[in-house]
Amino acid sequence: MNIVLLEPEIPQNTGNIGRTCVATDTCLHLIEPLGFKINEEAVRRAGLDYWQDLKVYTYTSYGDFLKKNPRANIYMATTKALRTYTDVTYSADDYIMFGKESAGIPEEILIENEKNCIRIPMQGDTRSLNLSNSVAIILYEAMRQNSFFGMNTKGHLHRLDWKGE
Repeated sequence: MNIVLLEPEIPQNTGNIGRTCVATDTCLHLIEPLGFKINEEAVRRAGLDYWQDLKVYTYTSYGDFLKKNPRANIYMATTKALRTYTDVTYSADDYIMFGKESAGIPEEILIENEKNCIRIPMQGDTRSLNLSNSVAIILYEAMRQNSFFGMNTKGHLHRLDWKGE
């Protein structure tokens, strides 16, 4: 899987998302301009000791991203979509794009990709969820649909054993 952040602004969100990407063996694609430097302490702290294991790619613009990933099937997460994130079937090589925290993905891009726009349902007038939470929700649905791509699905206790083992 691939997570794409279009012009992310908050380093802690990107660090948290990076950690989630490492835990799921997902590539992280960052489209500039970024609201921080990738080597900023806040990004590293949020990603803890996982950042060095992250497969991360950067692009100078949305156009640069499209040019370097010409056949990418991109789902666009937006609060404005007509379909929910559970209405689609994800493949192992899909891309899920999220916009910057303050504005989301520009409507010009959304209109060009209407059939691939997805949303997370929310109550009432809630404007949006935190970016790193949104990434985790949608990414784990994609992982679930694909039998978790060989991830460890059995928990193990440290000192004792589960009775069902």
